[in-house]
Amino acid sequence: MKNFCLLLLGCIAFAAQAATPRQGKLTGTPCSDAWNRSLESLVTTGDQSGHGPDLGSDEWKSVVEFKLGVRGKPGVPARDHTAWCSYIDRLARGTKASNMQGQPSFDCAGAKAGSTEALVCADPELSTLDRKLAEVYAAASRKAENEHPPMLKAEQRGWIKGRNDCWKRPDQRECVRDEYVRRVAGLQARYRLVHSETPTQLACNGDPRNEVVVTFFQTEPPTLIAERGDETSLMYLQSDGWFIGRNEKIRNQHGGLIVVWGYQAPEMRCKQISVK
Repeated sequence: MKNFCLLLLGCIAFAAQAATPRQGKLTGTPCSDAWNRSLESLVTTGDQSGHGPDLGSDEWKSVVEFKLGVRGKPGVPARDHTAWCSYIDRLARGTKASNMQGQPSFDCAGAKAGSTEALVCADPELSTLDRKLAEVYAAASRKAENEHPPMLKAEQRGWIKGRNDCWKRPDQRECVRDEYVRRVAGLQARYRLVHSETPTQLACNGDPRNEVVVTFFQTEPPTLIAERGDETSLMYLQSDGWFIGRNEKIRNQHGGLIVVWGYQAPEMRCKQISVK
């Protein structure tokens, strides 16, 4: 029972400890394919829909320079010379964090006035969230390489449209912020990019056949993934203590769980039967 996170007050504390995905480290010889890939994991030149310049190309190197804050500055070696890679290697290892502070993952020069991108560019917190999402999306993309059907890119395009629709809201800035925060947490949970608690198997309404399996993830906001039959629901913790998904919700109450599975479905009382 000690692993039954849902029935302990410490459950929320566990989930609330948001884990930042590990930052990549430069590996390989400068200018090698391995080095290019590791540099890409640090600076993320592509957009959040999986599009971007070819690694090692002049366009890619130009974006790398922009991300590191040195494009157009004197002293940067020519991009077609090996000295460029050595220069960027030293720069990325020592000054990446300070150079990228307050910059989003995309080039703000192309942001149209009044657009969501312009709002992100003008706001340091939103810029930081955009860069974090780009890093998390890149990590998720690596795990989704063999995904069938390939859903991640399509979902990301849908997410970008939803984020941009925040202009319709009176609290546009907070809407955009919430979209970023939830998307980061959702990707971290779905693609197992952060620490998770051991899955917990539950029997609902006293029937072992009526089973729900719940896994908590160390994200911000806290998330869980619940599985019932062939259905899966990603849920986010709300201020009232409920974890809310699309049409499902779960909360801890009186030594067990209340589970609602489906729109206007009745509440089920669920208790742990085993830990996988």
